Order: sequence, then C-alpha cells, then structure tokens
Amino acid sequence: MKRAYYSNKIDQFLNDSVSSIIGELSMNHSNRSLDELQTNAWKKQIEILKDQLNGLQGQIYFEFAIPRMGKRVDNIVIIEDTAFIIEFKVGDGGYEKYAIEQVIDYTIDLKNFHEGSHFVKLIPILVATNAEITSNELQEIINYKTAAKSNKNNLQDVIKSFLNGNDNLIDVDYWENSIYKPTPTIVEAAQALYKGHNVNEITRSDSGAINLSKTATCINEIVEHSKTSKSKSICFVTGVPGAGKTLAGLNIANERMNTDEDEHAVFLSGNGPLVDVLREALTRDEVQTAKESGENKTKKQAAIKANAFIQNIHHFRDDNLLSEKAPIEKVVVFDEAQRAWTMQQASSFMKRKKGIEDFNMSEPEFLIDVMNRHEDWCTIICLIGGGQEINTGEAGLEEWIVALKEHYSEWEIHYSNLITENENYLKQTELKDWLTINANIQTDLHLAVSVRSFRSEKLSDFIHELLDLKKDSANRLYNELKHDYPIVLTRNLELAKQWIKNKAKGTERVGLIASSGARRLRPHGIDVKNEIEAANWFLNDNEDIRSSYYMEDIATEFDIQGLEIDWACVAWGANFHLNSTTWKYQNFKGTKWQNINKEIDKSYLKNTYRVLLTRARQGMVIFIPEGCASDKTRPNEFYDNTYKYLKKLGIEEIK
Repeated sequence: MKRAYYSNKIDQFLNDSVSSIIGELSMNHSNRSLDELQTNAWKKQIEILKDQLNGLQGQIYFEFAIPRMGKRVDNIVIIEDTAFIIEFKVGDGGYEKYAIEQVIDYTIDLKNFHEGSHFVKLIPILVATNAEITSNELQEIINYKTAAKSNKNNLQDVIKSFLNGNDNLIDVDYWENSIYKPTPTIVEAAQALYKGHNVNEITRSDSGAINLSKTATCINEIVEHSKTSKSKSICFVTGVPGAGKTLAGLNIANERMNTDEDEHAVFLSGNGPLVDVLREALTRDEVQTAKESGENKTKKQAAIKANAFIQNIHHFRDDNLLSEKAPIEKVVVFDEAQRAWTMQQASSFMKRKKGIEDFNMSEPEFLIDVMNRHEDWCTIICLIGGGQEINTGEAGLEEWIVALKEHYSEWEIHYSNLITENENYLKQTELKDWLTINANIQTDLHLAVSVRSFRSEKLSDFIHELLDLKKDSANRLYNELKHDYPIVLTRNLELAKQWIKNKAKGTERVGLIASSGARRLRPHGIDVKNEIEAANWFLNDNEDIRSSYYMEDIATEFDIQGLEIDWACVAWGANFHLNSTTWKYQNFKGTKWQNINKEIDKSYLKNTYRVLLTRARQGMVIFIPEGCASDKTRPNEFYDNTYKYLKKLGIEEIK
C-alpha cells in the first residue's frame, strides 16, 4: 500500500509540472470531490517547495499517512541522515500553538511506531507561509519540545541548519517500506473503528503480540456457528492489563453491526467513565469530520448514533427487568465482565434502589438469563481482566462459571487455557475441572501482551511481581524495561509533576492518579473525594483547567480503569503500604485508619494499585510523600517502608 499520495526524488520533483503533481495527488486522494481550498493549498505548497528545495538532493513525499492518528502529514523530505516532517499552514501569519503540537505529534508517532524511523533523526517543521522569520532553538527542536519554524522564504535555511554533511545516508527504500506498528489509545481506536477502519489498520502486526484480528476471527466464527446451528454461546476474552480487551470488544461489536444489522450487536460496559469518554470522543470526532467535509452536523445528532453503539450495562439490565421478552440484541459484548455483581450485592441494590424484594440472582446469572430468552440463538462475549476487581461486590469470573454450571450448562462455552492455569482468573479447583470437561479451549481468546505500554511489554509482569513482593523477579523485570519504559520515584510532588511535564511531547497526555482510599494525601493537595468529569479530564486540551494536563483534578481507579494516559504521576497513599515484610491494608474512617481484615477486600485494594500502576503508556513517576510527626494519621512508617522497597527494586529516585 502506498503511504504517500505523491513521492519522488527531489530533482525529479523539481522537473515535474505543478499540474501533473496535483493530478497525482488528486487521483490518490480518498475523497474524489476535492474542494478548491485543498487544491489551492497543494498548489501553494508545491510552488514553495520547488523554490526552497532547489539545489538539494533527497526524497520528497506529499500526504504521508500517519495511520494511528488517521491523519496525513503534508510533506516529508529526506536529505542526508535527516527526515524533515513538514506541516504547512498556508496564509497563516503566525506560528500557532496547535499547529506546532500537530507537527510534533506526527513526528513522535513516526518515531514510536514506524520501524524505519526508530533510529533516524526526525525534525518537525511548521511552515506558516506569511509569518515573520524567527530564531530556532535547535536542541529544543531535536528534543521535540517545539518545532522548527519557517515562512515561505527561509525553509531551505531552516533545513540546512540541521544538516552537517553526514555520509550516513537514510536508506530511502527501507525507510519507505518498513513496517508501521501502531498501538492506538482506546479513544483513538474507537474513533478509527467507528469511521470504518479495520482493526488490522490500527493495531500492531508484529509476531510478538497475539494479533487482535485473530481474536476477532475466532469470535466471528463462534457467532456464525451459533447462528447456523441455532445454539447459544458464550466466550470469555481474557488478557493482561492493556492487552486490548476493550478494543477487541469494540471491534467485534462494530464488525457484527456491519455484518448484519438484525443482530443489533452492542458494546455494553458498567464502567461509567469509559462509556462517557468514548461516547463523547466519538461524538466530537463525528462533528469535526462532518465540519471538515462541509456538512453541518450538530453534537446532538452525532450523539444519537454514538450512544447506540456504546451503552451502559446498567441501562440494559434495567430495561430487561421491566420485560420478560427476549432483548432485540443477539450479540452482546460485556466489557469488564469481572466487575459484574455477586448475588448479595445485586440483591441489596435491587431492594434499595429498585424496590425489588425477591431478586436472588447474581448479575452474571441475570445477564445470561436475559439472553437465554432467545428461542433460537445468541452470543455473549465477556471481556475479563484478571486481578481487576476493585470494588465491593464485584464477582470476578467465578460467578459467571457458577451460573453456567448450575443453570445454563447447555450453552456452548469458549475460553482460553489461561483461565484454568492462572489464579488471577479462577481459584476454585472444582470450577476449573468443570470447565475443562464442559467447555472449549480457544487459545486466541487470550491477549497475552500489553499494547498499552508500547514501550515495554513487560510492565504488567513487573507490576504483578512488585505487588506479590517477589523482589528478585521484580528487580530483573525492572532492569529489562527501565530503558524503554522509564519509572522513577520521588517524595516531592512538584518535582514529580515537573518530571512528567518534561517527558511529555506535543499533545501527549499527562495526569495525576491515586487510589480512592488514599484520603490522607489531602495535605499535599490531592483530594481523591473530588469527583472529576471523565470526558473533560481525558479529552480536553492543555489549556483547559479541567483536563488531566493541569494535574489539579485527580483521577482514581474508578475513573481510569479501562482507559489510559501517556505519562502518569501515581500518588501512593497510606491505605496500602509495606509493613515490615507484608502489605498493610487500611481504610480511613472519620479521624483514623481502620484495618481491612477480609481477604476479598484486601484483594480489591491490591487490585486498585495494580490498575493505577498499569495506566501509563510511556512511563510514570511514583510519588510517595513524607510522613508527618505531628499528624497521627500520617506517621513516617506508613510511607518509608514502601519507598525503601521500591528503591531496592532499583527504581531511580529523583530529587
């Protein structure tokens, strides 16, 4: 597949006519009804580049694809050992902040995900054609803290300032044809799928990761078999944190919706922040896309479609409490199915909130029961995160298996062998044995490699060993990942914030996250009781004080589970700290800490920190505050042992 609409050697580009170049650009453009504005912009770019590249040798590309972002950069020019990533703003009289961030984002995307660009010097250049000439800080540009700035008359001078006659030329053929391995955020992935992109286009394709498309193929085959054999099926998709379970679910719901509208495939999640963020992201993106194509679409109109594609599981549940008929949906994807409620939690909720006195089913049993109303066929896809239960009453995978074993054993069950091999999924030997006899193993239903933290696939393993206090293996894993995925430690919150601000480039998202139970972080300005609006925190830009960038509002595990940011500051509270050689589990009530004694509640708290420590895609700083001798709720021992433990693992301290 050609990545650029036009590419040529610079000297041949100089000899090509403007009309022939525009003709080739127009022919390859996906939108056949090109507007005059785009054509005129190309014409101006070509004229400027013909003037400014005269006398230089190399390769030029127009409209080079940046797949993860679903965008195209105006130009890439390769000269000697350097690739210049060039974004034009034709007619602009100044170097706007958004435009600088845009070209930096393109450059970083290539550096991270385009194999040929990993070890190549990439220089972002913003050409504001009518702007004044300005000075460029070369080191700032090389570190992607800003972009080189040029107007229509001094682009060659700017390019030459980064050249040094290096004989180590870029192999253009290798660079042009090298693999692009994107790992999109869940928001980017949802937007791309919603626009009709295939999962193969937006995910990494290297053999080191179990390809999400294999999981999709496996599930599609299960759905088609259920459909033709008129049987009911359920499949459990498991995976490590960040492995793409939600992406797999969104993809299958989208594929089935496009395959057969009568299936009414739907993606359901009980994760309120995730639903809010994805719906808002899809809505905003559709409005913007319509605007760019000259169509007038209101946010309300766009939201109707987005809200049908992604729904809150509690609304689905409540609708089916009111009726005993089979639902319209034949294919249902339950995201984070491990968080469905136990019978005790569901019964208590139904009595308190719905006035239903005799509700005696767990949420998994009820949801299967609802789909079992279909007379012919249906398929349930459960996305399960091992060790991800973080709240009272969350049932985990076991409650689903119990419901199937005791009430719906005729259903066809599909799962990966990891469910019976890893205790993060199933602990009861009886249930493991029953599954082995009564269900079908499908290895492609487990996503074994994290694609969230694309810099290191060992992060989830490291966090697992860290939390299990396996010092030697945690130390080994840390040493393997620290160069690709920086993790540092500090006791100074301002220093922590500055560290991630310095690390972030372009519009890479940073944020402050903490446990909802870390109540005594409040003296440090971290109020975990202050609720955030998730869509604003995750989607708004760095000029909005409500966004994550300001690091004033704190996201807790309930806000961020299932989502991610690029760089995280994880504030470690006294509710979960090292006490000699074991973890101490506490809740803060009134004016003092109270011990957590129930094993299930301890596992929820431990999983909270598992979630927090696996949310960053590129790196994190862990902030553990100093204790306070005059505050009995914050003694030194609540913090010092944890800090010393993390340092012993080799985590670098910044001061």
